[in-house]
Amino acid sequence: MDIPLTLRQIEILLAVADEGSTAAASRRLNVSQPSVSLTVSRCEDVFGHKIFLRRPGRGMELTAFGQHKLTQLRELEKQARWVLSGEQGTPEFLELGVFSTLGPRYAPQLVRHFQKTNPKAEVQIREGDLQSLFDWLREGRIDLALIYDFGVPSQFAITPLMSIAPYALVAQGHPLADQSAVTPQQLTEHEIVLMGLPQSRGYFLSLLQNGRHPVRISYETSSIEMLRSMVANGFGIGLLATDLPLDICYDGTPLVRIPISGKLPPHQIALAHRGGAAPRSIVQRFIRFAETSFAQGKEPNRDPR
Repeated sequence: MDIPLTLRQIEILLAVADEGSTAAASRRLNVSQPSVSLTVSRCEDVFGHKIFLRRPGRGMELTAFGQHKLTQLRELEKQARWVLSGEQGTPEFLELGVFSTLGPRYAPQLVRHFQKTNPKAEVQIREGDLQSLFDWLREGRIDLALIYDFGVPSQFAITPLMSIAPYALVAQGHPLADQSAVTPQQLTEHEIVLMGLPQSRGYFLSLLQNGRHPVRISYETSSIEMLRSMVANGFGIGLLATDLPLDICYDGTPLVRIPISGKLPPHQIALAHRGGAAPRSIVQRFIRFAETSFAQGKEPNRDPR
């Protein structure tokens, strides 16, 4: 049987899915837009199904068939690149998605330790917010996602790694700075600097829902370091869940960390992957390695060197 598609056509198809339009895919791959459109049509003819829905003003959206087929094509492309690279044995590649607030804290060290014991493994790290990570898992762009376990769709399997305890941040000299712990009621008496990422925003607001005052948001940001700096410079109280050991922000201004008391919803840092079929060997090994590393205290940031 002849192979009806080339690797280049598969690469173009994946670029359209990643970029959301033929124009963006053509810029990324440095090919003409008509060539990209022709490739998409050719692939749809081969499969006998629509891969994309053309939405005026919204670009190209994957159909249900397209999502399923693109997941298979991503695996095929990875394996083809492995074979063509001249490497021996079974392909050892892993696409790891990381939640942007967790990534810098845990992912590089975790991947480095994993590759020490799996020297042939190729691990790529992709950052995103929680919704992007869930979309990438669903579409097969990533194999695993390092996330907080709130708002996880039921179609994904979850491996818990470590419980988290959200906390408050205040500037030195703040009226709450000398407290050993604060309640949600106390927090709502002050303005809040809020993480504005999808789902993170709702989670942190839920911690304050029992406060005696309406929540007053002074600033929203998607950056942990921007939040810390805004707090340190007196723009309000910050709320975080990522366990950061430093009590000073980028501009050198100090911060004070305070535990939040009361009944808080339990959550964990976790790895998520697509449910159903058993993950590839390298995915299973990474999950086991992460479980062991967190359990033994290699994370967070306890490098034995």
